[in-house]
Formats: sequence, structure tokens, C-alpha cells
Amino acid sequence: MRQAGRQAGKIGPLEGFSAGDVTRQASARVTVATPGQGFTDITEAVAAFVAESGLRTGLVSVFCRHTSASLTIQENADPDVRVDLMTALDGFVPRHGQYVHGMEGPDDMPAHIRTMLTDSGLTVPVQGGRLALGTWQGIYLIEHRDRGHRREIVLHAVGA
Repeated sequence: MRQAGRQAGKIGPLEGFSAGDVTRQASARVTVATPGQGFTDITEAVAAFVAESGLRTGLVSVFCRHTSASLTIQENADPDVRVDLMTALDGFVPRHGQYVHGMEGPDDMPAHIRTMLTDSGLTVPVQGGRLALGTWQGIYLIEHRDRGHRREIVLHAVGA
């Protein structure tokens, strides 16, 4: 249990500071065929885009053009994490709740809510020409619908 008056964490100094002009940008689209509900690791596709862009430093934006699929950065070492995350989403947003919207099937409205709780866009720093992800982090497309879909991801990088 949290207690009032407890000390906050300590923030260290800036490390590896750099500044410079934005001299390069690139954009592309990638289509992901999902097998149905679950996580699809798209880290390699995003890393390949960054490599092709020639960016050494900057930001890459990853955007999912759908309202029933989303993006997240999550642990990539233990697949049980993704199973537990889907179980948690099932608890937060039951697949067969009392939803009014159902024109596209009973799995559609829960998919919209799950997308709202996760995210449709991510931004990842680029350092040394590589994604600045942590050791155990990967970029995932989360399919919230029961059956597979073709999902379009828009990539845009800016930097130098």
C-alpha cells in the first residue's frame, strides 16, 4: 500500500546529450496479415525501415490505420507476457459485453475499446541508426478482432 510522505525517486543528470539539424525524413507503409486475436511482432519491419531511411539519429513514428487493432511496446523475451496481457484485456473489456454497436459482429465493439486503452500510434527514438528500444522490448501490432485481417501500418522517420 502506498503511504503519504514517502520519498520520490531520484532523477539523474542528462547523459549523451546531442543536438543538430533535422536533415532527413522518410516514410513508408507496411501491411501485416494477422492470424486473428493476438500480438504480432513488427519490430524487425520497423528496424528495416529505419535502416533503409539512413537515419542515424531522430524519431520513428509507427501508426496503425485501424480502430480495431493497436500498437504497443512490450516485453519480447517471454511469450507468456503476451498471453497474460490478452487475459487482462479480456478482464477489462469482456468480448461479449452488453454493447450497443454490433453491426460488424460481436467482437467489433470490444476491439474498439481495447484500441482506445492501448494506442494507435507510437514514437520510438533512433540512436546510432537503430531503434533505441530496451533489451527486452519489442513493437507489437495487437489484433483485437477474432479473425485475421490485413492491417496497414504507416511509418515516418525524421532526423539526421
